[in-house]
Amino acid sequence: MAKQGLDAGSRPPGMADVARVAGVSAQTVSRVLSGHPNVQEHTRAKVLAAVDQLGYRRNNAARMLSSGRSRTIGVVTLQTAFYSRAAVTSGIENAAQAAGYTVSTATTTSLDTSAIEAALSRLADQGVEGVILSVPLIHSSPRIEQLTRSTPTITIDGSRTDATEVVAVDQALAARLATQHLLDLGHDTVWHIAGPEQWLEAASRRDGWRATLEAAGRTVPPPLEGDWSPASGYRNGLILGRIPDATAVFVASDEMAFGVVRALGELGRPVPEDISLVSMDDIDLAAYCSPPLTTVAQPFTHMGTLAVAHLLRHITDPSGATVPASVEPELVVRASTTHFSPRDQAAARAPRAGGEQAPAPRG
Repeated sequence: MAKQGLDAGSRPPGMADVARVAGVSAQTVSRVLSGHPNVQEHTRAKVLAAVDQLGYRRNNAARMLSSGRSRTIGVVTLQTAFYSRAAVTSGIENAAQAAGYTVSTATTTSLDTSAIEAALSRLADQGVEGVILSVPLIHSSPRIEQLTRSTPTITIDGSRTDATEVVAVDQALAARLATQHLLDLGHDTVWHIAGPEQWLEAASRRDGWRATLEAAGRTVPPPLEGDWSPASGYRNGLILGRIPDATAVFVASDEMAFGVVRALGELGRPVPEDISLVSMDDIDLAAYCSPPLTTVAQPFTHMGTLAVAHLLRHITDPSGATVPASVEPELVVRASTTHFSPRDQAAARAPRAGGEQAPAPRG
C-alpha cells in the first residue's frame, strides 16, 4: 500500500512532499529537521506527523543539518583484489556500524599523491567526520597535510603524515620472525621474494629480512621483487628454483607464496623437502595450501576495528595526544618449513648427477 500523498511506485518522498502534506514551506520543514528553535510547537508537530505519514527518511545532508554531524567515516583505499584490503575494510565497516556510523569509501587506482589528494578531497566534500587512510602512502604533499589536519585522520599500512595517528603492524618485526625461524632451522641464509618497492610494507619487510641476516653474520642474497600476485610469485619461483644453493625463502605475502610453491614443484624442488618457505599474512587459504604455509599472521580485521576505535576517539577529542598503535605479528608454524642440516646444505650445493641443472618448468 502506498504512503498517503504519493502514488504507488513513485519516487521516495522528499522534503517538498513533507512540506505539502504538512501545509508549510520547505524552509519550515528544513528548520524543523535541523532542530531550529524558532519554530512553533504545533508547526513542528505537523511536520513530524507528515514525516511519519510519508515514511520520509533524511539523507546525510539533512542529518548534518539537524545534528551538525554526518556520522560518516571516510576510507581511502587502493583498488585491488588482494585479500588483505578486503579484510581491513570489513573490519572498518563492522566496527563503524556497531558505533552507529556509516562508511564512505574513496577508491584510488594509483599511489600518486595527486590521486590520494583527490580521494581525500572527495571525502571532505561529503562532510565525513574522520578519515582512515588505508593506502601505503610513502610521500605526502602540502595538500594532503592540509586535508589531514582539517579532518581527524588515522593511517594504517604504515602511511605517514604530520597530522595523522598511525595504526600499524610492525612489518620489520614480522620479517625478523620469518627470517630467524628459517635460520634457527639450520639454513645458512634466506632468500627473499619481496613486494613492490614503492609499498612501505614491502620496504619494511625487506629491511627486517636484511637486518636479521646481517646480525647473524650471514650472506644477504639479492632480493627478488614481485607485485603481491600469485603470478609474480610463480615467476620468481622459477628463478629461485634454478639457484642450486637456495634452501630457504621468505616470501612477502601468502598470495605470492602460492605461485612460488607451484613453480618450485614444477622444477623438482618441492617445499619443504628442498626449499623451506615462510610467507606473510596468514590469509584463510594459507592453511589449505599444499603444503600448508608457515606464515607470519597479520590481524587484518582487527586492524580495521582498531583504526575505527582510534578515529572515534580522535573525533571526540581532536586536541588529544596522538598515540601510535603497533599490532604484534605472530609466526604460525605449519608444514612449509623443515630442519636443514649442514650435510643437507652440502648436498644441495653439489652439482646434480651428470652436471645437469634443475629441470625446466613443465608447460
